[in-house]
Amino acid sequence: MSQSLDRALTLVSQLATGPKTLDELSGVIGVHKSTTLRLLRTLESHRFVQRDGVHHYRLGTALFDLANLALEERDVRRAAEPALRELNSRLGHTVHLASYEDGEVIYIDKYESRHQMRMYSRIGRRAPLHCTAVAKILLADLAAPALQKVLAGMEFPKLTENTILGPAAYLAELERVRANGYAVDNSEHEDFIHCIAAPIRGARGEVLAAVSMSVPKVLLDYDGLLSHLPDLLATAEAASVECGHVPK
Repeated sequence: MSQSLDRALTLVSQLATGPKTLDELSGVIGVHKSTTLRLLRTLESHRFVQRDGVHHYRLGTALFDLANLALEERDVRRAAEPALRELNSRLGHTVHLASYEDGEVIYIDKYESRHQMRMYSRIGRRAPLHCTAVAKILLADLAAPALQKVLAGMEFPKLTENTILGPAAYLAELERVRANGYAVDNSEHEDFIHCIAAPIRGARGEVLAAVSMSVPKVLLDYDGLLSHLPDLLATAEAASVECGHVPK
């Protein structure tokens, strides 16, 4: 990769965390401000960067356009939309769609809750592997060598009292996911929210994505959450059919 391209991509990555000044960006890539300014002007001309007031820069609109185009290219997102939207409309809780790519689980669609309490999550955000129901669904479908490779690089930070804290316990959890056909985040990621997830399958039976429903505990207790498993599984099956899966 050319040095200029590497620096430009680093600038874009830094701006993804929020607006930055020219001084801050120059410090990140370790060059004089005049060099940083030339890179920023090039990025600005292509709408990857835009000025935010006099002294700051932020991400430009072209990145959001590209992100939306990339998401639209994921056929599973389009195919699953009617089923996920219907579930969200009927029950009113937050519904996520997530996919696995190169060792990461990414939220690729979200339908907001109708309730006042909402989840801080967004399309494009990475889901922690060790404590989210969508990640459990997606990793449970990996072949053993691929799963071992992911596990070798995983960390297990304790986020709540229920967080899974090591690879042995995590592998046992994935076995339960395979046996049950669904996954649960029993307040393992955030102690005030719990979640259930199910697989969306393709024509060969492979897991293309995971659909989840997340609910604050003050709105629905654990038994109440599990009572919606039939709704979630029916949604996952309907989405799978749209993706070419033929149920047994």
